[in-house]
Amino acid sequence: MPSRFIELPWDGRSVRIEHCFIGTGPEDRGERPLIVFLHEGLGSVSMWRDFPKRLCDALRCRGLVYSRPGYGRSTPRPADEAWNPDFMHRQARELLPALLQALEVDTRAQPPWLFGHSDGGSIALLHAAAFPERVAGAIVLAPHILVEPISVHSIEATRVAYEQTDLRTRLARHHDDPDSAFWGWNRIWLREDFRHWSIEAEIGTIRCPLLAVQGLDDEYGTLEQIRGIARRLPGTETLELRDCGHSPHRDQPEALIQACLGFMSRQPTAAG
Repeated sequence: MPSRFIELPWDGRSVRIEHCFIGTGPEDRGERPLIVFLHEGLGSVSMWRDFPKRLCDALRCRGLVYSRPGYGRSTPRPADEAWNPDFMHRQARELLPALLQALEVDTRAQPPWLFGHSDGGSIALLHAAAFPERVAGAIVLAPHILVEPISVHSIEATRVAYEQTDLRTRLARHHDDPDSAFWGWNRIWLREDFRHWSIEAEIGTIRCPLLAVQGLDDEYGTLEQIRGIARRLPGTETLELRDCGHSPHRDQPEALIQACLGFMSRQPTAAG
């Protein structure tokens, strides 16, 4: 997926956002639903690999993939910048709306779909809750609605791997500044005051169709994450995947694509 770049004023400075469109151009803008892909806590445009195109082709949709500030080839996080517990809220309520506006995505005339993984799933939920009339639907993979001990334990283990194995080298294939991507994410998740982070109450304002997916072998969260969403939003469809860890789009791509096809086919707003 060839990347493009756009400059946005955000957080008191200008930031460059890496992004790319899938199956879209002047000739079909507005003709097919748009899916916005929101990456995980260590993700980027390139870390999605070919999955967004495979999904968009199967669903006959357009796609928008982007790297948040601090990730991929977007503006890195300043070395002295520490994220606060509201970092996902700010991405959902400030950065994403600004990006969509700058890219001339008319969320009033044709609300996009959101497809988020892990932290990106939480950002998708927060955005859908804050702008319920501007989201057509959401698919969230391994989202976080609260911090669990398993999450903290695995993130602590990832810190050790970053310091003692080749993880930094592997992340450097996908991030211009791997330290920016890793330490921004790792330090906030391991802060003591982040242990009480929760969006359980906030997601109650979501009105769009929602599919929540989790692997049964997810090392970063339990099924309480998606079951908790379903309790608060009874219309939620859930999918629990066997032989699947934290990344359903990598571990079970075909099963996930088929589930998305079925889910979106049942939504009148998804007709392309």
